[in-house]
Amino acid sequence: MSTTKDLKHQFWTALAASPFVFLQRNGQPEGAVPMTAQLDKDANGAIWFFTSKEHHLAAGGPATATFAAKDNQLFTRLDGTLVTETSRERVDQFWSPIIASWFEGKDDPRLLLLRMDLSKAEIWNSDLGMIDNIKMLLGFDVQDEAAKEHVETSL
Repeated sequence: MSTTKDLKHQFWTALAASPFVFLQRNGQPEGAVPMTAQLDKDANGAIWFFTSKEHHLAAGGPATATFAAKDNQLFTRLDGTLVTETSRERVDQFWSPIIASWFEGKDDPRLLLLRMDLSKAEIWNSDLGMIDNIKMLLGFDVQDEAAKEHVETSL
C-alpha cells in the first residue's frame, strides 16, 4: 500500500523522467495539446510551460493536465490555473536549446511562459505488485488493493 506522500513522490519522479503532459483549458477539451513541463524541484505546487502569445493556452485560466508515466504504471490528473509567468529569472532557468528551436531567442515578442499553479491532483499507481497481478490473472477481485494505490490530494 502506498501512502499519499509515496504517490506524490512517485508522481514528481516520473514527471521529471518524462516531462510530457496533455494540457487543456477547462471547458475546451478539443484544445488539449501535448506540452513539455518545466519543473523546479523546490516548487511542488507549480509547473511551467513555454508557448506563444498566439496559442489558445495563452488566455490562461482554469486548466487540467493529464500525465502517464513512461512505464504506464502511474497516471495523474492535475487541476490548476494557468497564469503568465513574468519572472525573467524563470525564463533563464528553463531556457534550453529545445525551447530555443521554437523561438527567436529569449526576447522573441511571441514568447510566453505560463505557470500552472496546481490545486489538486488525482494519482493512480497501476503497479499492484506480483501477487495482486496474479490474483487479477486468476479472476480474483483486487479492487480493495487498487483503491490503496489511488489518492486525491492537494499539491
